[in-house]
Amino acid sequence: MKIKCNTKVALMLTAVLSLVLLGLLFSTNMVLFDPKGPIGEAQQSLIVTSVLLMAIIIVPVLFMSVYFPYKYRHTNTEAEYKPNWEHSTKIEIIVWAVPCLIILALGWVTYHSTFALDPRKDIVSDKKPLTIQVVAMNWKWLFIYPEQQIATVNEVRFPIDRPVEFLVTSDTTMNSFFIPQLGSQVYAMAGMENRVNLLASEQGIYRGVSANYSGYGFANMRFKAHATDEAAFGQWISDVKAADAQLDEETYAGLTANAKEQIKVPHPVTYYASVEPLKFKDIIEKHSGAQNGL
Repeated sequence: MKIKCNTKVALMLTAVLSLVLLGLLFSTNMVLFDPKGPIGEAQQSLIVTSVLLMAIIIVPVLFMSVYFPYKYRHTNTEAEYKPNWEHSTKIEIIVWAVPCLIILALGWVTYHSTFALDPRKDIVSDKKPLTIQVVAMNWKWLFIYPEQQIATVNEVRFPIDRPVEFLVTSDTTMNSFFIPQLGSQVYAMAGMENRVNLLASEQGIYRGVSANYSGYGFANMRFKAHATDEAAFGQWISDVKAADAQLDEETYAGLTANAKEQIKVPHPVTYYASVEPLKFKDIIEKHSGAQNGL
């Protein structure tokens, strides 16, 4: 009687804990499952497909971990007892064939998505891509618009339904450039240029982060990504060009020098009406040794 009671309690606790975990899971802000562009949607589909394939093994195992102890409990005298049992061909086939098939399926999905979701792959569109140069700094993000000759700190804007090519580098330690609702994070590394092509299909303000820990001020490596229509984007460009500040050598040196102040306080959004045309190239060459003739 005592064992039967304990079994029921264990089953109830398992059910309650499962419900609590599910509640916590679906109560969080899962931006990866709220994509706002074709790349994010494809990656969401990949995540769901992979989880469902793996659930083919996980769900039966979770079920049997509860069912077997209950069925073969000490008080169940009707359970079949086979002390000399040692082999079952059916079980061997199941426990080997099913995982192998799942691995093959996951391998095919991974192979296909690796090429389909290559961050450097151009997004097919009838609109000309917008190029934005991204520089990870301590502890802020610098965005340079080479065609518009403007720059911003901790804010980036682009029109919807237009491909955006982000050229990413770092003027400090390695970071990771990531707008979760648009998809495809890429590393920002000093002396190197990385690329990622993204597209927003809905207007909104999306969270941008660094997904790679980079030091004590890492918590402030955040920015806002604004997806607007073409008219609003053009007006914003005009507003930035009307700003007083210019991103010259002295201003850039100031951005680098005040890094210690932003360990606890994030750098405010800043607009620069003009920027040196080769600033992004100079930042890369500063770390690659090209400036020193290496």
